[in-house]
Amino acid sequence: MALFLLTEDPGFPAASLAEKNGLLAIGGDLSPRRLLAAYAGGIFPWFSEGDPLLWWSPDPRLILEPDRLHIPGSLKKTLKRGTFDITCDAAFTEVITACARANRPEANGTWITREMIAAYVRLHELGFAHSVEAWMTRDGARQLAGGLYGIALGGCFFGESMFHHQPDASKAAFVTLVRKLSDWGYSLIDCQMTTPHLLRFGAREISREQFLARLHEVLSHRVSEDRWQSMA
Repeated sequence: MALFLLTEDPGFPAASLAEKNGLLAIGGDLSPRRLLAAYAGGIFPWFSEGDPLLWWSPDPRLILEPDRLHIPGSLKKTLKRGTFDITCDAAFTEVITACARANRPEANGTWITREMIAAYVRLHELGFAHSVEAWMTRDGARQLAGGLYGIALGGCFFGESMFHHQPDASKAAFVTLVRKLSDWGYSLIDCQMTTPHLLRFGAREISREQFLARLHEVLSHRVSEDRWQSMA
């Protein structure tokens, strides 16, 4: 298989042509038009500061169907106590910046570069990228304890990254989001890469071929943006 070099055209080769490790293409840009074309095609950017833009479509693909969410028992207790106040789109830039700074032992540095932050903030301004925040109040001050962000297209939410400053904060944000997505009619969450953490919440691997077929089906679903605003 070949690695494709992108041109000024915002389109992509078929995701099914990706290398065995999921790498499909190199180059291009992070314009809204390019990013939305990528997600709609089952492709996402992933690269480090100083590297060229790399575009991926892994096989297998980790997904979570909202109605199959599993909540660990200890987290159920945290949610019942109401430890965190959960909001949506209240602090997108703060969330993505915190995700970029999060310490991840399994990763060498961050893939959320300054260029990526600017690109996804622009997608947020256009109504495609969303954040979910978990807040705590300490000494009378409201503090951001954790959160996550991703892209919403059709009936699919593409999860990008999460962070936490307090135990269970990002998990509480995640569970609240998944429950809302189920209520709103979303039927697919793209988790991208497999992690034990997400498997514990009911995520499962499917083949890239299956994922692309599911994605094509759910992209035709329309979910009102008012739903995201109602969660804020």
